[in-house]
Amino acid sequence: MTTSHVEVHVTAGSRKEAEKIARTVVESRVAAGAQITGPIVSTYWWKDEVQREEEYLILMKTTRSRFGDLAAVVRAAHSYEVPEIVAVPIEDGLGDYLDWITRETAGPRPGA
Repeated sequence: MTTSHVEVHVTAGSRKEAEKIARTVVESRVAAGAQITGPIVSTYWWKDEVQREEEYLILMKTTRSRFGDLAAVVRAAHSYEVPEIVAVPIEDGLGDYLDWITRETAGPRPGA
C-alpha cells in the first residue's frame, strides 16, 4: 500500500547548515520532523571533476502534496548551487505516525 507520504533526503556541507535547514523546514510546517546523521562521505561528479566531501544527511518526513513547498524552503536556505533534494515514497507505516505527519504539515504554506 503506497501512502501519500514521503521521506526527503537532503545533504548539507556542515552540521550547522544541516541544523538550520532542519529547523527551518519544521518551523515552516513543510516537514513534520527531521533527523540529521553524519558526517557521511559523498563522492560525486561536479563541474567535470570527481569530488569527495564530508556532508551531513537530513531525513525529513512530509506529504507528497507538501514536497514542492519543502523543496522551495530548502533551496532558499541551502548554500549549494544544486542541492540534493530527493523524495522517497513511504510504502507503509504505523497509521498513527502517518496521521501525525499529515497533521503537522497541514499548516499554512510558506509565505502565506
